[in-house]
Amino acid sequence: MSYLTSEQHKIVSDAVGEAELTTSGEILTVLADRSDGYTDVALLWAAAVSFTMMSAFAAFPQIFLDFWDGMTGGWGHVWTTGELASMTIALGLIAFVATWCAQLWQPVKFGLIPGPVKMSRVHDQAVKHFKVGAERRTRGKTGVLIYLSMREHRAEIVADDSIAEKVSAEVWGEAMADMLGEIKQGHIAEGMAKGVLDVGYVLSEHFPRDEDDENELPDRLIEV
Repeated sequence: MSYLTSEQHKIVSDAVGEAELTTSGEILTVLADRSDGYTDVALLWAAAVSFTMMSAFAAFPQIFLDFWDGMTGGWGHVWTTGELASMTIALGLIAFVATWCAQLWQPVKFGLIPGPVKMSRVHDQAVKHFKVGAERRTRGKTGVLIYLSMREHRAEIVADDSIAEKVSAEVWGEAMADMLGEIKQGHIAEGMAKGVLDVGYVLSEHFPRDEDDENELPDRLIEV
């Protein structure tokens, strides 16, 4: 799924080029649709709802049995142990399948994912992209990744060790705030561009550009 046009890609790429004019740091940008499939979370929800339905039937069987008798014409029925067991299993299976199917609609699926889980998965994916695309790939080990995950509404800034030693995570807060402020209004490219320029400003204070500095990482936005 592509979120940006070629013109919007250029806005981010131009911002990277501008930000790197005053620093030896290298900025890599990644825009992802999602950071994980969350199949495990969906399975847990389906299993939890299924178990809850079976437990509710075991605790209050008469409510379910009266409802079933009403659906079949109101005639009472003497339920055998086997029939009760079968109904328990059937309720569990119906609840499991219904919950799983409901989560095929992405707004429901992502709405059911706990915030800490989203944050953890986005962070892990950002670190993976950083290790592949930026970590120790520059001469001075001055790579920074700006990672935005759209489905989770989360962003991460990951930096090489040499940068992390001089710039605390809190310093990136302004860049993150500027970026997300624009993105919340639907301006994805402009938001990432703002974040890039803020990161570039911080890098220029600690890692000013050398005369023989070379562009070691691509300026283009990577959309995955």
